[in-house]
Amino acid sequence: MRSGLSKLEQRITSYLSHRPKLYALVVGAGVVLFWRGIWHSADQIHEYFNLNGNNLTIDAVSTPWWDGPASLLVGGIILYFTGAFISSFIGNELILSGLRGEKRLSQKTESEVENEVSAISEIKDALDSIENKLGELEKKVRNHHQG
Repeated sequence: MRSGLSKLEQRITSYLSHRPKLYALVVGAGVVLFWRGIWHSADQIHEYFNLNGNNLTIDAVSTPWWDGPASLLVGGIILYFTGAFISSFIGNELILSGLRGEKRLSQKTESEVENEVSAISEIKDALDSIENKLGELEKKVRNHHQG
């Protein structure tokens, strides 16, 4: 049984998926707010620990302490309830390869890469053979109907 939050996420995602422009706008705002929250929180932490009071940074307008965390929270909530939280940051292909248990190319040995290249080549050859056979069948059917 799905939790209430999961059902709400599913309803929001379903609604937005039928309105791609609105979906992009909402997710874009969520991403910006999330990263704004990270940025402002990091600035505030830096300011807090900058005990020497040196002027090595450019201080803009001072913001309340809750500005960064609030942006981070609001952005995170938007991304969570639109179903875009994970895919916004690590991408769909990375998620899928992780679910399939695949290694990154940099983690594969040379023999693993060669085996994959060989398998892909065999698949390509098989597809070429199928394509040729289909072409021959099409010619036979065409000749049969014309004759």
